[in-house]
Amino acid sequence: MKSESTTRKQLYMQIADKVLEIIESRGLKAHDPVPSEGELAKLFGVSRMTSKLALEQLVERGVVYRLPRRGTFLSGTGQEESERITEQPTQQQADMKENKLIALMVPHMTDYTSRIISAVEQEVRKHGYDLILKISKDEEDQGRCLQTLAEMGVSGIILFPLGSKSCSSQVFKLKMEKIPSVIIDRVFYEIPIDCVYHDHYQGSYEMAKYLISKGHRKIGFSSNIIENITSRGERYQGYIQALLDHGIPVKSEYIHFRTSSIRPGRIHEYDAEQGEFIRSNPDMTAVMCADDQVAIATLFSAFHMNISVPETLSIVGFPDTHLSALTPVPLTTVRQDTDKLAAAAVELLMKRVRQSRKQHITVKIQTRIIERKSVLDRSVSP
Repeated sequence: MKSESTTRKQLYMQIADKVLEIIESRGLKAHDPVPSEGELAKLFGVSRMTSKLALEQLVERGVVYRLPRRGTFLSGTGQEESERITEQPTQQQADMKENKLIALMVPHMTDYTSRIISAVEQEVRKHGYDLILKISKDEEDQGRCLQTLAEMGVSGIILFPLGSKSCSSQVFKLKMEKIPSVIIDRVFYEIPIDCVYHDHYQGSYEMAKYLISKGHRKIGFSSNIIENITSRGERYQGYIQALLDHGIPVKSEYIHFRTSSIRPGRIHEYDAEQGEFIRSNPDMTAVMCADDQVAIATLFSAFHMNISVPETLSIVGFPDTHLSALTPVPLTTVRQDTDKLAAAAVELLMKRVRQSRKQHITVKIQTRIIERKSVLDRSVSP
């Protein structure tokens, strides 16, 4: 049985096949218009993005061509000939390959992204390429950076998105311009593109299971707002599923999504939101935090409230940033292996640079728990 994600990924291919059937049934000739994105979306009950991908798939195969503001038309050359031509590398692709440049785009410089940059640079060198680094501040800046990289003729791009919602248009642009690309730390189901990301769900599930094994039953969850970011959503889902699988009731009062992000320079101070969350749940014995910044802010807020960690409240984080080991009570956290992420992303990108036409791939990198001092073992009798 096909998974939901596989079905979603292949939907645009199914629509492309339907368009071929329409062309044949209507007896369309060269340069006749074919159904538009809107018509296809309405006809088959899919999104305009899916119908657009379907038409672009047919463009790649030489079946149709598109004219700005005019529509999509049946090509004048035969389909078999067009497919044979598209199998050959274009001059642009050949030029890109000669440049020996791989670009990495990240949304910010943090301990986590710094480790990714270092690891990617080492992996790129192994393949005889040089690395170009771009830091994009927002969606508009990200678009400009991608355009610049495309004009430079880079061989490929590794993209760490700002977030799944704001990045989707840029990911689509990469796909349509046929620039070999790999997305890291996010996964996109509706756009067929290679993704390499950590298994956030399993990491969170295992952390909740770890706390349960230490005798905790009243476990809270605190996170920055999910905002369509798959990693945060999967960590939340892992927490929920672990409680359900162990027969522990899910209490809404134990779940906290912040209204504003934590300011990195002030994580050692008392945080009003984290303080109120702790104060409102005095019986809570442990808090799972969706990232280390939230965990550290929770830790210092507890200190300011004269709540001992881990004796009264255990706190854990994600994904083992540098600061998590340097707090007054070193944090137990889930580690994301950036070396494995970089190696998988670069290896996959190199396959695309070498003209691999294999179906897009999603790679999950496993995480592991790093035990430190922030969890009390309540399963041990006094």
